[in-house]
Amino acid sequence: MIKKFEIKSHDGPGRIGKIDGEITPKIFYRKDLKIAPNEGSAYNIDREIAEFNVKETLRLAEENVDSCDVAVIQGSKYIDLRIDCLKQLEEIGYNGFIIANGDALLTNSRDLVEMIVSLKKEAKKSSYFIFPFSELSFMPILTYMGIDGFLADSANYYSHLNVLQTPTKSYDLNTYPIYENITQEELEKKNIENMEFVIKEIRAHMKNRSLRNLVEERSGTTPQNISTLKILDRTSMEYLLEFTQLY
Repeated sequence: MIKKFEIKSHDGPGRIGKIDGEITPKIFYRKDLKIAPNEGSAYNIDREIAEFNVKETLRLAEENVDSCDVAVIQGSKYIDLRIDCLKQLEEIGYNGFIIANGDALLTNSRDLVEMIVSLKKEAKKSSYFIFPFSELSFMPILTYMGIDGFLADSANYYSHLNVLQTPTKSYDLNTYPIYENITQEELEKKNIENMEFVIKEIRAHMKNRSLRNLVEERSGTTPQNISTLKILDRTSMEYLLEFTQLY
């Protein structure tokens, strides 16, 4: 049986923790993960289709539990299906989870907050969550809500779009030629370097108990960031007070 990642000293979202000895949040590279096969689906689909995809995801996850260490939480836009998927995956034996449809969630602030907070409340303390797709300016607030890691795939994705990711903004290099004649591989490398910087930035603020300050600073970078923080404060203050460092 494959060794699962061990998560230790995790006192809740927004607090310093460790996954397999490494401080969170961290960057996960797909090549280093053994992700269980799953039945993916679009975010905004009929419930019957989402239910079928969850059942298939659970079947595939159980069949491959001895050779995989991370499972994918499916369920589209239905919170109850996501929670049910999480709980059954935990029963099967998984403790590492990728939240499917991350790109769609980033454009639906209310759903994003409700989804992450609900999953974190229901999850076992030994479980950790990986967000598959994120602009860098979103990473502080995702960590603040309880995300433990981020897939590096987004750096590659944006490089193919000729987009430079920075801690505060995404630059379309066709419109803003900050780097001229840059190759896709070079752009991916810069995006990864900036992603690594944001991880270090978040960890430093967590250590200094000032993650909330960083979240508020980044909240002004995009309308989605502003909306997410407002909804988080309005709907989940008890959760924040229990698990996170406000200042």
